[in-house]
Amino acid sequence: MKMWLSVLVLTVLSWLMKASAPLVIGSKKLPPTVVRMTALTAPVLLAGLIVTDLGGPGWRELDWTELAGVGVAGGLCLTRVPMLVAVAGGIVVTALVRLSLQ
Repeated sequence: MKMWLSVLVLTVLSWLMKASAPLVIGSKKLPPTVVRMTALTAPVLLAGLIVTDLGGPGWRELDWTELAGVGVAGGLCLTRVPMLVAVAGGIVVTALVRLSLQ
């Protein structure tokens, strides 16, 4: 019972924190530096997930097929394609490399 109560309280607090930003900011325009930093949040989180996933628990041996896919996705991001297209390209390249190595 205590666990579910704590989950409920944390859910409500999280929702209130997320809802408070638009209420506090209102119709004010954000400074350009804040907009740029916010735009970089997704790529930074994605990079962190990639590093932790490629390393894995105990830093297992690196899977070169994953590295090829990540490289293609990164290259596509540099060419300013949409993030979804870049990730899909990385997935396709990883799958093709794995199929060709079997």
